[in-house]
Amino acid sequence: MLRADELLAGGELTYEIAVPAAILKKEAAETDAAANKVRLRPLTVKDLQRISLAAKESDNLTATLMVQSSLVEPAMSVVQVAAMHVGLVEFLLEHVNRISGITGNGHDLEQAASDPLAKAAFLLAKEFGWTPQDINNLTLGQVVLHLEMLKQQRTLK
Repeated sequence: MLRADELLAGGELTYEIAVPAAILKKEAAETDAAANKVRLRPLTVKDLQRISLAAKESDNLTATLMVQSSLVEPAMSVVQVAAMHVGLVEFLLEHVNRISGITGNGHDLEQAASDPLAKAAFLLAKEFGWTPQDINNLTLGQVVLHLEMLKQQRTLK
């Protein structure tokens, strides 16, 4: 049987990713393969929850935050990652997804985000400040009841 520390260890790993010169928009003659590397770490569930709340409905911001959160070296701000060209962000995001075990593409993520239960969990977390653990402890009936109460509260305003 695996121990908890063995399951958690994967989140502490880092991966060196070589960025091709073509993606960096550099001439092949001026590139040093060793210098064209970044260090990424896998995203954790906590990272994804934070990103989901921060990005709300913006796929572009989601990608930016995922890359920024994963970048260990060089560490960059959200503003800096947002200033990267799209091709570089897409390249890095593909590697972030791979090392994080997120195998779905953007369409798969959109489908998951449009799932009624995922939307309900997001709304309850936003409205009541509940954690995913709090929401997981609710029965389906309790989720529906809280959503109905929120709906009624909004119609009274």
